[in-house]
Amino acid sequence: MEFMINGRNLAVSERFREYTAEKVDKIEQLGDKVQRVDAKVTKQPNARQSDSALTVELTVLGRGPVIRAEASAADKFAAFDLAYTKLLERLRRARDRRKVHHGRHTPMSVRQGGAEQEGALPHASDIDGATASADGYVIDNDVPAGDSPVLIRRKVFPGTPMSLDDAVDNMELVGHAFYLFVDSGTGAPSAVYRRSGWTYGVITLDAKCAEGGEDPHEELRAYRSEEPAVSL
Repeated sequence: MEFMINGRNLAVSERFREYTAEKVDKIEQLGDKVQRVDAKVTKQPNARQSDSALTVELTVLGRGPVIRAEASAADKFAAFDLAYTKLLERLRRARDRRKVHHGRHTPMSVRQGGAEQEGALPHASDIDGATASADGYVIDNDVPAGDSPVLIRRKVFPGTPMSLDDAVDNMELVGHAFYLFVDSGTGAPSAVYRRSGWTYGVITLDAKCAEGGEDPHEELRAYRSEEPAVSL
């Protein structure tokens, strides 16, 4: 397993590298054929945020879904420990989900599975892989694109078809508030997102609706249920 660590706005000390490297060894035991673990330590330049001046993001890459966790604290060691605890919990949930798929035990409820995620919103770097500068317009790894100050960044990812239930699970594993995927049941691009009370919503784009061949509609279904969806 490869372990990569880098710092933004600070130098990563050898002591911190050794501390994190010793901890991440346990990740390989819980993960599904983990290939690489990336750690990013970011120091916020805003002194008013001293209690959360250091942010640590941990990302696990392997044959399974990407699993990510992040946390902030006044000290990089404390921030790492918080993010590491979140990551281990998500790895355990991913392992339990694999057991469920093999019929070994009953899956936990959506409310139980998402309880520890409350308040975890997606970080900008989860989407762009970059941090905006103080003026809000320049991004440190962007390049000039003509005279306009407005830039549009496109990233293309593999769209492996998956079920709505798997999309919900993957969204929680990376700690995002939404997740884009290709619905294996319909072949349509879709986005699942969190709603209040730890329920979920999904938006699906259907060319038939645009062409008038089908009316827009709503459905309601239960998580991991064999019952058919109910039209609203």
